Amino acid sequence: MWQGPPSHHCAKGFTLIELLLTLALLATLSTVAYPLTALMGKRDRELDLQRSLREIRRAIDSYKEAADDGRIQKSIGDSGYPPTLQTLVEGVTDQTDLKGKKLFFLRRIPRDPICECPELSPAQTWQLRSYQSSADNPQEGKDVFDVSSRSTRESLNGTLYSQW
Repeated sequence: MWQGPPSHHCAKGFTLIELLLTLALLATLSTVAYPLTALMGKRDRELDLQRSLREIRRAIDSYKEAADDGRIQKSIGDSGYPPTLQTLVEGVTDQTDLKGKKLFFLRRIPRDPICECPELSPAQTWQLRSYQSSADNPQEGKDVFDVSSRSTRESLNGTLYSQW
């Protein structure tokens, strides 16, 4: 018995409509996923900013406490705050130690995670406030009383990063 060629052939592969539907589904999913990943990235940078501010401010407070305790040499007119952020890393001589050991307050100066300025050193990414300046108008001076972000952008909670 002779059998001729089959009248139907098995199609192997996908049709154009199946491919277009798959691409449309992937495009829809990516438009939903992108804002979520951008939001998570911003939230991570904000957490890094909070952590860095806390670390630097704690080091500044420790320096001031050591100066008030007489462990750091200061003149009568000095506020007791560090002259620069780099001083917190380089350390200062402990006046109460006979061997002249140094007091260190930071291992390194953290970079402002909000600042998109790779050409600046980590210390230059921060807005410094002197003890003599007001909180409304922070100005640099002969000491470092506080730090904040230089960014003028708004955070997720609606406040400016520079006001943190």
